[in-house]
Amino acid sequence: MRRILFFFIFFISFHPIKTLSQLFPSKSYPQHYFQWPVDANPGLVANFGELRPNHYHMGLDCRTDGRVNLKVFAAADGYIAKLHVDPTGFGRAIYINHPNGLTTVYAHLNVFAPQLEEYLISQQYKNKKWKIDCELPKDFFKVKKGEVIALSGNTGGSQGPHVHFEIRDTKSEKVLNPLLFGFPIQDNEPPDFIRLAVYDRNISTYEQSPKIISLKKISGKFVSEIGKIKVSSNNISFGITAYDTYTGSTNQNGIYNAELFENDKSVIGFEMDSVNYDETRYLNAHIDFKTKVNGGPFIQHLSQLPGYQNGIYKSNTHSDGVIHFQSGETKSFKVLIKDANENTSELNFEVESDGVETHINKPSDNNFEPNSINVFENETLSFYLPDNAIYDHFHFSLNELKSSTGQNFYRLQNDYTPVQCYFPIKIKGNFNLSDSGKIVMKQKTYNKERFQKVNFENGWYKASYRDLGTYQLLLDKTAPTLTPLYGFRDGANVSRINKIVFNATDNTKPIGEFNGYIDGQWILFTNDKELSFIYNIDNYCIPGEHILKIVVKDLVGNTTVKEYHFTR
Repeated sequence: MRRILFFFIFFISFHPIKTLSQLFPSKSYPQHYFQWPVDANPGLVANFGELRPNHYHMGLDCRTDGRVNLKVFAAADGYIAKLHVDPTGFGRAIYINHPNGLTTVYAHLNVFAPQLEEYLISQQYKNKKWKIDCELPKDFFKVKKGEVIALSGNTGGSQGPHVHFEIRDTKSEKVLNPLLFGFPIQDNEPPDFIRLAVYDRNISTYEQSPKIISLKKISGKFVSEIGKIKVSSNNISFGITAYDTYTGSTNQNGIYNAELFENDKSVIGFEMDSVNYDETRYLNAHIDFKTKVNGGPFIQHLSQLPGYQNGIYKSNTHSDGVIHFQSGETKSFKVLIKDANENTSELNFEVESDGVETHINKPSDNNFEPNSINVFENETLSFYLPDNAIYDHFHFSLNELKSSTGQNFYRLQNDYTPVQCYFPIKIKGNFNLSDSGKIVMKQKTYNKERFQKVNFENGWYKASYRDLGTYQLLLDKTAPTLTPLYGFRDGANVSRINKIVFNATDNTKPIGEFNGYIDGQWILFTNDKELSFIYNIDNYCIPGEHILKIVVKDLVGNTTVKEYHFTR
């Protein structure tokens, strides 16, 4: 009887969410089933679907007013399904499964509730790992709605104190927009248009800069500042820069959906309703990637690039959003944007095309096409991109540059042509066979360096990456450096301190392994944000004299070992 009653209440608590037009079918989500997860007035630093480097923001960043150690509550009844600890990303996180088939996630936490913290530490010691995904049996840790599960923090990839909160479908792990669940976020403010971008779709989006149109607001609607927009192409598409705000907040958050109309007929639109984590990198096809990487703003395409496979775009006419013109033709367009609370803004503009088709000289070789396997190989370098790797066509180029190390640089295309998935790359090198286990591949894109240990196969050194850019092989025989901090040294007395801290660095970051042992017993060093390694002195360090042994390894196994005698 109780089960029947629960499902009846659950069913009637669902509330249909209105949508922009018939383009987006109505959806139903349980309203007010979840409570606000933080002991602070409901407010947002970032919303679901907000644009980030290489991914959509997959939840709500709940405001903590710059503070840490605020109470974090279970949003509804359920059980702890997973505890997660990582130096980047979520940092310290809790996953709760709920009886309605949904999972809530709480990330960037500072400390878990005492029972959870005790269990986590026991598992870290059992597995001799600080970084851990700790799966818990069903109902092992039950929680009630409003129960304190943790204190808020700033761990992992967080750039400031807040709580990252997600709602997921438990089975599919699809992430749902939490703002559709009736949280008390006051929002009477419509989104704002900033600019309109026009693209010549006879040319790759990566081989042009769009025509940028400034906008102004007249009688509550946005229009082009230059009036009628004139283009010299028979195939064009549009992009927009827009943001949303909430009542009482100046934070520029992401918009919920957008829809393009041609002569009052719906062409295409997108909606940030739900996204899978394995699809979030498709953001790089949703935005003008070249413009953003080169220091420009986020521009969201109102068209679907040919290699885009994520489900946020919809069209009743199967349009990809590319608009076709006859010579001298003028068309009227409208763009509607909306937030999750139905606040709407409208942009109106006209475009006139002279119908001139833009031609470019296409080389016969090295044309890379989406939805195809693209291969490049010569005597010294070989790689291939799987059929789901690129979003738009482009003309591939390779530049080989000499290096003083004797191992040349290979410039694959550029930094502003995105790739969806990992791809294998092989480079020939002139190293001694005895050194083959000490070779790393360095990749540099967007002024960031990434290193990987390579596999040696028949004279080729192989690794996998998912960015184009500059590649080089390097011989690494340099061991990591290890530096004790805050006065700790050989012979130290630690009776009056509560932690031992080391800094470990390597020429091929990150550090491969870091392990500490007291009198031969492994101890737990934390490493939040991939910075210092910290041992919070615990029961494994009893009063008396001890030997602390630190073992640090890099990617290819170069090892530094140091011992310190100390007294507690």
